[in-house]
Amino acid sequence: MPRTPPPFSGFEWMIAWRYLRARRAEGGVSVMTLISFIGITLAVFALIATLSVRAGFRAEFVDTILGANAHVTIYSAVHVTETGTASRVIDDYREMAERVAAVPGVTRVAPLVKGQVMASAHGSSAGVEVFGIEKANLLTIPRIVDPEDSLGDIMRFEDGIAIGSGVARELGVMVGDVVRLISPDGVRTAFGTSPRVSAYEVVYIFTAGRYDIDRTRVYMPFEEAQIYFNRDGVADELEVMVANPERIDAMYTALLRAGGERAMLWTWRDSAGAFLRALDVEDNVMFVILSILVLIAAMNIISGLIMLVKNKGRDIGILRTMGLTEGSVLRVFFICGASVGVAGTVTGVILGCLFAIYIDPIFSFVNYVAGGGVWDPSIRGIYNLPALLRAEDVLKAVGLSLGLSFVVTIFPARRAARMNPVEALRYE
Repeated sequence: MPRTPPPFSGFEWMIAWRYLRARRAEGGVSVMTLISFIGITLAVFALIATLSVRAGFRAEFVDTILGANAHVTIYSAVHVTETGTASRVIDDYREMAERVAAVPGVTRVAPLVKGQVMASAHGSSAGVEVFGIEKANLLTIPRIVDPEDSLGDIMRFEDGIAIGSGVARELGVMVGDVVRLISPDGVRTAFGTSPRVSAYEVVYIFTAGRYDIDRTRVYMPFEEAQIYFNRDGVADELEVMVANPERIDAMYTALLRAGGERAMLWTWRDSAGAFLRALDVEDNVMFVILSILVLIAAMNIISGLIMLVKNKGRDIGILRTMGLTEGSVLRVFFICGASVGVAGTVTGVILGCLFAIYIDPIFSFVNYVAGGGVWDPSIRGIYNLPALLRAEDVLKAVGLSLGLSFVVTIFPARRAARMNPVEALRYE
């Protein structure tokens, strides 16, 4: 009894390869095969490029939040002071900071004095937000002590102020220049409160990587800020950093209890949560849309295989009369379609990965061709288009492309396998 050859034998691959490379004059569909290959390649490339850019944008956005802002801000609810005025300052900020620092997972607690003032220099002015902070705590903020770019010496912080590069650009100042800060809530006199105007030397200029931070932020020594904003012996809030910001919700109760009865919390998720949720929704929508694009590209494989089956009807009839089984015919045409899907997927993955790796020179070239202004940091918050190539995104793209390519190939391959050899050879 003759032995049945195993599935996907060498002769099946040989026949499939001959059909794939056959010219149209020989009954092949090389042009249709090329179109299917290009479609799969571009679809996979677009999917990987989009996923990597979305992942990079989210990672950069979150990193700038966590690298230059508090993970948790603890402030006081409004209370009435002994003089009968409403206040939100923290009187016992030292004791509160010690209690909060004792919470497991907290890495740093910094008392802050904050206020919005007008900065002026060389005839230019800009609205800024002043953060009064101790030097030791400032040196623990990653995006400030180790920014994308900096000028001056942060170790001289106690001799002046540190400002963002956007503030420096607006005011036209450099390290060593003097900036005047004008606060409407200044010196209290018998005739009321007069504006306070103080001059400070710029000792450090930083680029944190977020447009809104670099454009508005000014750091001032804590004790000087207490004097400037009339916060003698008090702080406005506590800036808390934790070891694992992604699990900040699990620490919420412990931090609230350590803060005391009037304590209120504002986490980094509260400030950026809506934007991050919008990014998640947009990521899901983009994946669905690009998945449809991959499906459309895979449908070209069906068109090519149907034409191939029609053109090779005589060959199929001859092969069947020679003893080729339905399963062998199905596998031959399945190999034809799947090979196009695999080749297109591999090429698309290579192009997508190269795009993510070399996105900076590619984006610079696009920006140059467009004459600049392609990326507006005042709208998007960060200065350039980032890309983060993740294995999970590549695997999702590969799985989707190969899965669709294999599935759509089955239908025309089954049609070829079920072709009646008598009918195929009737008019030959």
